[in-house]
Amino acid sequence: MKKQENKIALVTGSNRGLGREACRWLALEGYPVILTSRDKAKGQKAADDLANNGLKIYYHQLDVNDMQSIQTMYKYIEDTFGRLDILINNAGVFLDTQYVANRETVRDLTSPFEAKRNILLQTFEINTLGPFFMCQTFIPLMIKNGYGRIVNVSSSMGQLNTMESGWTAYRISKTALNAVTRIFAHEVTGKNILINSVHPGWVKTDMGGPSAPRSIEEGVETIVWAATLPDAGPNGQFLRDKQVIEW
Repeated sequence: MKKQENKIALVTGSNRGLGREACRWLALEGYPVILTSRDKAKGQKAADDLANNGLKIYYHQLDVNDMQSIQTMYKYIEDTFGRLDILINNAGVFLDTQYVANRETVRDLTSPFEAKRNILLQTFEINTLGPFFMCQTFIPLMIKNGYGRIVNVSSSMGQLNTMESGWTAYRISKTALNAVTRIFAHEVTGKNILINSVHPGWVKTDMGGPSAPRSIEEGVETIVWAATLPDAGPNGQFLRDKQVIEW
């Protein structure tokens, strides 16, 4: 039996794009993977497609913006596997683009002067609070089993070192997500749990669009690398292309 078969992985928002590819890569390396989505039909189909190729993929519905859904997921994992070793917080939204249609200047549309309260709140709830509560819920199980790897899929658009205007809600949510990474990473120091933010780059996904320069495979490489770090790997860092970058 491969050593990886003793470890369980969960990827949020993984019926398509980077999340689905992360599930595939982890399963190819021998990890049993729980693929999740808000839409049960789409998620089940994605899981079945991967499983039909001989990969060990399980499906469970999950809405990271619903605490009851997170608790239901926890009970499923505890009852079925008794552990969770890898958590990739991939689920996210990019709602600023709703205000781009039929306007001429992209930057002006997404400036803080144009930001809408409902978009700010919804983006923050899903992109930041979703991962926060996933960490809060599952880290104790990782501590119990003495092992954990958590990847928060972030973005350079939340990088304070290069912060610009534009895409206000998304930028704020990803900057705050990086703070979530740092807070929990400090909390679990010495417990063999490594938590890092990863910037996958601008990737050809439904969110990134067809003009993005990176393939899904290129985008997912560092995510999976960070999800399978050795015990001496980085903790509480911002990573791109397997290198630490500035916050």
